[in-house]
Amino acid sequence: MKRRHFLAGAASLALSICIPNAFAQKTIRVGCTAGPHSDILHEVQKNARAAGFNFDIIEFTDYVTPNQALDDGSIDINVFQHEPFLIQQKKDRGYDIATAALTVTFPLTAYAGKGLKTIQDIKVGGRVGIPNDPTNGSRALHLLAAAGLLTLDSKAGDKATVLDVTDNPKRLRITELEAAQLPRSLPDFDLCVINGNFAIPAGLNPKKDGLISEPADGPYANIIAVRSKDLSAPWVKKFISFYQTPAIKTWVQNQFKGIAVCAW
Repeated sequence: MKRRHFLAGAASLALSICIPNAFAQKTIRVGCTAGPHSDILHEVQKNARAAGFNFDIIEFTDYVTPNQALDDGSIDINVFQHEPFLIQQKKDRGYDIATAALTVTFPLTAYAGKGLKTIQDIKVGGRVGIPNDPTNGSRALHLLAAAGLLTLDSKAGDKATVLDVTDNPKRLRITELEAAQLPRSLPDFDLCVINGNFAIPAGLNPKKDGLISEPADGPYANIIAVRSKDLSAPWVKKFISFYQTPAIKTWVQNQFKGIAVCAW
């Protein structure tokens, strides 16, 4: 009888030991676009892993899939977009996704495709490529307007489209393309407006190669996004605590030489 009680007690103890492991927190899956966001995340991962907190990094090559994947639960966090883009995605697609924290800013920059020396050298009828998503397309048009290449309807605000161009003295032919395609399409254009996270992996340096850029302190800081239900989850706060550190800020400054600016 005593032996049976001992075995039952041992079995109960073994079960109590195994249960926490069986229900341990799954590995966090963090989605990002390839390039600078991925580079920063790998540095964050290295530091977090040393402290016993690990996560997987999943790379995407476009701006649409990371929010789809976050919304359907394929990933737990994404790091690739600024808040105006997320707001538009939520409006268009009904995602229940929230901003958890700020990361870095990559000012949108225009690059010469056919030997331009200055922005004013673009010829009449020149071809200009801009991102085809609403938020970054509007940013690109405002950048061109700030350079005096065109005029936008003042009512368009941050939702400007090519239909809001009211004056185009050089009759520029504006083509909207998937943002990721713009760097490799640059030789086909006189000018392309390209997001930093796609420009940098393509060997373009906004400070050296860019003709015009947004101000670094603009409203387009990138964010850490999660499903709204997870916004207060301890693992989200833990992830943010490893991202927003003085060590990561120093690493970004040294790695990108001002091309990327920490927003926290």
